[in-house]
Amino acid sequence: MDDRVVVVADRDATRVITLNRPEARNAIDIPMRELLLEELLRAVDDPGVRAIVLTGAGGTFSAGGDVTSMEGAGPDAVDARLAPVHRAVRLIATCGTPVIAAVEGAAAGLGVSLAAVCDHVVAAEDARFVAAFGKVGLIADGGLLWTLPQRVGMGRAKEMLVFGRTVPALRAHEIGLADSLAPSGKALDAALGLAAEAAALAPLSVAAAKRLLARADPDLTRLLESEREEQTALFGSADFAEGRAAFAGRRPPRFQGR
Repeated sequence: MDDRVVVVADRDATRVITLNRPEARNAIDIPMRELLLEELLRAVDDPGVRAIVLTGAGGTFSAGGDVTSMEGAGPDAVDARLAPVHRAVRLIATCGTPVIAAVEGAAAGLGVSLAAVCDHVVAAEDARFVAAFGKVGLIADGGLLWTLPQRVGMGRAKEMLVFGRTVPALRAHEIGLADSLAPSGKALDAALGLAAEAAALAPLSVAAAKRLLARADPDLTRLLESEREEQTALFGSADFAEGRAAFAGRRPPRFQGR
């Protein structure tokens, strides 16, 4: 691991993005926020990247926002902190690339927000999640007020956000905050296995599914119309033709994202 606060490495078609301030338990200061956004944009724009894994160095996912860097209460200071995070969260939620969080140790505050917006959360069995923003006099940010109720329901979201309760990995898995569990120290390995599964699927269809899920349109008529538009485009894709040919030939498909 080098001295950059965000490190990237490719594992076949998977881009691993690692928060890398282990001496600060991967607390997310402004330089890390900006670099994380840059690396996410770079990964999403790379046609060779079929899946992204987000993790943390040193046995901790992230201790959340770096409280020691939270000086200045004016609108400009707040915007400098939130703008790159908001762009990163929107990107993770709406981009066509599957994003998997590999959580070891603690995911706290903004760390929970980054994990919760991912398409799948793998938690080590000794991991823990805490979103006690009220202990520092702030409100949950990074989209957590949107993602957490979707994952765990309103009542359980309030347990975390209003009462600041810590949720261990097993409980997180029971309520849907974590989608799967892995032995301690093996969350990244498990996430890479899932990423390989996602990378083998047709990227255009995965992207279309993510777009519609992120829209979360409560109106069935509008959703069905959006579904019709996406499916029409996919029926005309080279990947659909390849999928049909592979199915008929009883062979693995070779999708190109076209």
